Amino acid sequence: MSDADRDTYLAGLTPGVGIDHRGTPFTGDLLNRLLIALHDPAIRRPHLGEAVFRGAQFSGAADFGRAQFSGAADFSEAQFSGIARFRGSQFSRDVRFVGVRFSEDAVFRGAQFSSPADFGGAQFSGIARFDGVRFFGAVNFAGAQFSSAARFDSVRFSESAGFFWVQFSSRADFGGARFFGEAGFLTTRFSGEAVFRGAQFSEAAVFDEAQFSSAAVFDGVRFSGDARFVGAQFLVTSWWGPVVCAGVLDLSGAVFGAPVTLEIAAREVRCARTRWESTATVRVRHASVDLGYAVLALPVAVAAHPAPFTTTAGGVVAEDLLAGPATVRLASVEGVDAALLVLSDTDLSACLFSGAFHLDQIRLEGRMLFASPPAGWRRQGLRPVRWTRRRTLAEEHHWRAQAASQPAPPAGQAPSPRRWRTGAHHPDPAHTPDPADVAALYRQLRKAFEDGKNEPGAADFYYGECEMRRHDHNGSPTTERLLLWAYWLLSGYGLRATRALGWLVTTMLVTIVLLMGFGLPVSSPKQEATGTVPPGGGKVTFTIDKQAPKNPAVNRFTSQRFDKALNITLNSVVFRSSGQDLTTAGTYIEMTSRLLEPALLALAVLAVRGRIKR
Repeated sequence: MSDADRDTYLAGLTPGVGIDHRGTPFTGDLLNRLLIALHDPAIRRPHLGEAVFRGAQFSGAADFGRAQFSGAADFSEAQFSGIARFRGSQFSRDVRFVGVRFSEDAVFRGAQFSSPADFGGAQFSGIARFDGVRFFGAVNFAGAQFSSAARFDSVRFSESAGFFWVQFSSRADFGGARFFGEAGFLTTRFSGEAVFRGAQFSEAAVFDEAQFSSAAVFDGVRFSGDARFVGAQFLVTSWWGPVVCAGVLDLSGAVFGAPVTLEIAAREVRCARTRWESTATVRVRHASVDLGYAVLALPVAVAAHPAPFTTTAGGVVAEDLLAGPATVRLASVEGVDAALLVLSDTDLSACLFSGAFHLDQIRLEGRMLFASPPAGWRRQGLRPVRWTRRRTLAEEHHWRAQAASQPAPPAGQAPSPRRWRTGAHHPDPAHTPDPADVAALYRQLRKAFEDGKNEPGAADFYYGECEMRRHDHNGSPTTERLLLWAYWLLSGYGLRATRALGWLVTTMLVTIVLLMGFGLPVSSPKQEATGTVPPGGGKVTFTIDKQAPKNPAVNRFTSQRFDKALNITLNSVVFRSSGQDLTTAGTYIEMTSRLLEPALLALAVLAVRGRIKR
């Protein structure tokens, strides 16, 4: 086009008219003349209708600052050799920057996109500035490449924002950004620092398979929906959080390559198959944490944080997205090497320990909560009975619920405290631990408590182990189970002092009654001497006989006989002989009481010692 034709074309342009300059080479001067020709005095800015710059080449600085695009704008495959300025521009219709190449800085600061914007495959060689931009429609950066710093701080994404397969070679700053729609960072590569400080996600946020080669800053981030980091890699991150998530924070399969501290307040945290290559401290509030099959190379601590988290700036992180107490509940440690796991102040009432390795070496610190047997009284035949209060494992609950054919509660309904809790696979016996499996878990956790010098805590696990052995019809011989039944009945496996004392008192009362009825003679036997004097005198030989003790015919239950029987019984408790004259039956009664009563007293003392020993 000649200069005269170009001048004629530019003179004929009016603000808001549509233009098509696909493949056109633009110098900085030519672009300025075009924008001047489209300047709208009413709005004091260039006004373009439908604008097609597909494949255009901008050799100098391209300044579209404050331009208004009332129609669709298409810059696909365009090349900007100099700085590209779209600062404060307004795009009313769809915008396409697909495959655009920005050789210098690209400045979109303060721009507004009222409709969907597509930057798929764009290449930003210089600094990309999108700070303060408002995206009112869906935005797509899939496959884009940012060779220098990328600034998205304080950006507002009103609808979905897709950063799939994006490569950030330098710092990526999303600080203070607001994502009102779904945010996708699937397989995104952050080679430089990734900063999301103070960002807010109103819908689901997906960082699956993302790679953070430098620091990942999520200080004060809020997720109103679910947040997925499945398979994400945090190679050098040393501090992650604090973050607040109203839904599920999923770190399943994630990799942490350096010593790291995580601070999370969420409804649920999933760390299934998460791999920690170094030491880690996971501080949690409100959440149910699943560590199933996590891989620990060095010690990892999971602890309930007592107070709301604070940001690096000192501000308190609001937890209004989460309701209820801040109790941390552990859901599973299946498949974990527990020798490298430290749990502190967590609720283990629903935790699954099956399949964990070196469970006897796990460290349990602080206040640990375990499940309790069903509360209240119930009927077993005609007898009212109740379960002994003790710490129990979730696996025992699942087995007892399955063995009793107990129905599972309706979906969404909390389990009743008066019934055993059902498992996820209830009532499938193939997925329910049997008594031998549960006994092994109790045995290992008992050792862990004993190694931690917590003998009273270990006592409940010894009780649970014996309970499972007593009900194990496959692994425990009949003789062993009968002995365990007797041990349980007499003293609760040597851990229930009241039961042993109850049997002791009962035995003493029975002994007293039997002695009064059959063991005490009517009176002390008298000795008789008999002999014969020879007729011619001489030596006389006497024979001394003692009368056999006899029971009285009447008045066997008198206060005097009760006092004697009580004296004999009390002496039997401490394994002493009373020295009283007894009938033959009384002798056997005393022998039996001297065997049983000291044993029951010893069981009671053993039970008390098990509860107070340190």
